[in-house]
Amino acid sequence: MEASDVAACWEANAETWTRHARAGYDLYRDVQNTPAFFATLPDIAGLAGLDIGCGEGSNTRKLAEAGGRITAIDIAPTFIRHALEMETANPLGIAYRLADGMALPFADASFDFATAFMSLMDMPRQDLVLAEARRVLKPGGFLQFSILHPCFAAPGRKVMRDEAGTVLGIEVREYFRVSDGEIESWRFGAAPAEEKAKVEPFRVPRFHRTLSDWVNLLIAASFQLEHMHEPSVDAETAKAVPYLADTYIAPLFLHMRVRKPVRA
Repeated sequence: MEASDVAACWEANAETWTRHARAGYDLYRDVQNTPAFFATLPDIAGLAGLDIGCGEGSNTRKLAEAGGRITAIDIAPTFIRHALEMETANPLGIAYRLADGMALPFADASFDFATAFMSLMDMPRQDLVLAEARRVLKPGGFLQFSILHPCFAAPGRKVMRDEAGTVLGIEVREYFRVSDGEIESWRFGAAPAEEKAKVEPFRVPRFHRTLSDWVNLLIAASFQLEHMHEPSVDAETAKAVPYLADTYIAPLFLHMRVRKPVRA
């Protein structure tokens, strides 16, 4: 799958995705994934940062609110339009650009840090985006990113529940099957049934890699691994928000922070 095909998929998703995410239907993001990401993010106050694959800008705005001087990119024009509209309504000093993470339009050593919230696994050539991220980082700068967990969110993942809906376990299949642009169709599960019925499901290209693939890609890009985190809800949250209870059994997301060496 070419980058243009990926861009077309996300452009087709962007309008509904923005509306549903802003309506609070992305519970995994809002309740678990994003808070866990920011809990481990180093202090970015005053630092120049790049958000790769920013979507409609929800997490980008949180980076700016944390004091970062943020530039953000996405390949879908509709996402960038919605992000710019929000920036106009509530200026945070964010510079948004339509661009491809695999060919960043920035000079070498432009940023102190970079982030990628759930975007790298949607890019056909992770080796290119990692090389580009390293290139635009200053020596000593870091990249922190979140992806679907390679081990527990493989293409054949299935949440097993009993008749009462209680999560019993996670079925993992096809872990070793590399996928290069296979289309998955789904909706935000927390959206009301009547809202789901109004729109087509999202069509998302997947580029599944194993955990060792990801680690080897980071090594090949000459990054130094600094931190890993597998977010999980606690027992109380699993009981109070059953929608997220699968992540009490096994993680759905993987967070990693890597750093560009000060010296080559």
